[in-house]
Amino acid sequence: MQSWEQPTAVKHGIGCLENLGEELMRLGVRKPLVVTDQGVKAAGLLDRVQAILDEKGIDRAVFDRVKGNPPVELVGEGSQAYLDYGCDGLVALGGGSSMDTAKAIGVEVANGGCILEYEYGHKPIEKRIPPLVTIPTTAGTGSEVTLWAVITDPKRRIKFNVGGTPLIAPHVALIDPVLSATLPPNLTAWTGLDALSHAIECYTMTYAQPITDAVALLAIEYIGKYLRRAFACGKDMEARYKMAMAATLAGMAYGVDSAGAVHAMAQTFGGYIDVHHGYLTAVMLPVVMEYNWMGNPEKFARIAWAMGENVAGLRVEEAAKVAVRTVADLVNDLEVPPLSSTGVTEKDIPILAKMAFDDPQTVGNPRDLDLAAYEKMYRRLLAA
Repeated sequence: MQSWEQPTAVKHGIGCLENLGEELMRLGVRKPLVVTDQGVKAAGLLDRVQAILDEKGIDRAVFDRVKGNPPVELVGEGSQAYLDYGCDGLVALGGGSSMDTAKAIGVEVANGGCILEYEYGHKPIEKRIPPLVTIPTTAGTGSEVTLWAVITDPKRRIKFNVGGTPLIAPHVALIDPVLSATLPPNLTAWTGLDALSHAIECYTMTYAQPITDAVALLAIEYIGKYLRRAFACGKDMEARYKMAMAATLAGMAYGVDSAGAVHAMAQTFGGYIDVHHGYLTAVMLPVVMEYNWMGNPEKFARIAWAMGENVAGLRVEEAAKVAVRTVADLVNDLEVPPLSSTGVTEKDIPILAKMAFDDPQTVGNPRDLDLAAYEKMYRRLLAA
């Protein structure tokens, strides 16, 4: 039996950030902990949020120490801040790292202990996190609606998943495309391609189902049509809005399940070497698709249609290969640097392949995987 749950209220539109105060009051939150990072603060977005809260007379505390690939210790510091300041809710302002950190803080506050205990498959989450409003400032991770948080354990040099249950889901997602208008082109590309990897992996994974197929396909269509525009002109508000929707739809495609080899590789790589997650999914997606298309050629052919390619009259296998080439062209157009730019070398491949193979997301991949397959894909990536 399969299931799909979406407990998050999704509220979206240009300027909808102005409704933050009303949403917090509706949730009964009187003093939220605003979880964010220094980049968001420097862009002036934290000041905008604080001004909106001031207008409604809402007190708050700020935890602005989030960094990419948030570690276990950081989550603990955020939880302590939540308790020290007497907070009763959370606002996550930023990209996936801020939203995942806020979710993890919520797990610790509500359930006790350290987030490490709640690694998926270990101690279950039993209590709903405090009211959480997510405000994405990028269009990529989909964490504003997912049932997951990804946290780094520096001691093991791995990233691990927490969640897979509605108990960790945000209560409200406020999606205002204006917040991503000043995002630099490289981050626009990386986060947008991260959303594409979510959509493609969730559409083709072994756990796919009709509901996830529907939202994944529309996300693919939007990204194929609007990501280049958002990359080329950051203030193209139509493109920013459609990309924001694509990221959320792709996040919904996760449901309670997993992804595939792109995320098995990117997630474990990010624990081994501290590199932006969106960049990793972006650079890895074409090579993994090249390997995977034979596992479900019909769906890969449908991806080509969604990306805007006319594959009428082609055999299914040929149409599937068009999807691979189309995504590779998009990655190239968006000037994604090669994996070798991270400093990884051939000697790292056996370690990285083993870590990816051991990642739970390997199970959802549409084509069978072994260590040799992962090593082959890593060699392809380094040769690019």
